[in-house]
Amino acid sequence: MADVINVTVNLEAFSQAISAIQALHSSGSRVFDCLKDGMRNKETLEGREKAFIAHFQDNLHVVNRDLNELERLRNLVGKPSENHPLHNSGLLSLDRVQDKTPLYSQLLQAYKWSNKLQYHAGLASGLLNQQSLKRSANQMGVSAKRRPKAQPTTLVLPPQYVDDVISRIDRMFPEMSIHLSRPNGTSAMLLVTLGNVLKVIVIMRSLSIDRTIAKGYNENVYTEDGKLDIWSKSNYQVFQKVTDHATTALLHYQLPQMLDVVVRSFMTWLRSYIKLFQAPCQRCGKFLQDGLPPTWRDFRTLEAFHDTCRQ
Repeated sequence: MADVINVTVNLEAFSQAISAIQALHSSGSRVFDCLKDGMRNKETLEGREKAFIAHFQDNLHVVNRDLNELERLRNLVGKPSENHPLHNSGLLSLDRVQDKTPLYSQLLQAYKWSNKLQYHAGLASGLLNQQSLKRSANQMGVSAKRRPKAQPTTLVLPPQYVDDVISRIDRMFPEMSIHLSRPNGTSAMLLVTLGNVLKVIVIMRSLSIDRTIAKGYNENVYTEDGKLDIWSKSNYQVFQKVTDHATTALLHYQLPQMLDVVVRSFMTWLRSYIKLFQAPCQRCGKFLQDGLPPTWRDFRTLEAFHDTCRQ
């Protein structure tokens, strides 16, 4: 917390106010001294009265001036933003080694933090009470009818629609080839070949991407029985990093009502790896860091970054 103790006290004005109090005390003393001395040092009674009144008025004017000055400084000094009832703990502020043992300031910080926590908790409680999640009858006492549970529509898309979406994406990127197969029924599996750089196995559930595995261009992506190997990871660390980043991209591109846009956005992001070994890091400008090229691609700009430079 940057504002540990929000005490808005003007120290310079505070010092001037102390001097003003002393001046007011002196001018007040002179008024009483004038009253005590009375009329002296004048030959005639009329002269003594005039001198006494003039001297008394001058002293009163000085008192009034000092009082006005003190009022002005009082407004400049300010006051603490809030009172901290720390009781006997307030005596810690009198410690002369405050810099070495700042217990009092730490207590003020903890007290202010707890006050803020209590305040925001009260606001959150009020908002939650307004948005009640209780499933109850309406105010008239008539029980509400249960609505039928909505069936998921994204998991029952016809295979022809999925094939059409993948075919259109394949035509969008000439340097990327997509081979679609369905070895386990209606769920599609894609083998995406990105130039001579890498191959990516994309496991789909209807039009929703479920999992991706990136491997090198020369690595074997098939099992002994000729099926796509969806379990073994790449032998190279660089493509293991690409697999991890692709999993993160799947979590980023989420739009359940427009799955075709999600697939197209993910394929656009995946296409940026066409220059995996050619693009330098946009942060440090280097091609290699710890023996690895920039394996991270920004989700918005598609710029290349090393894994440690993107943060």
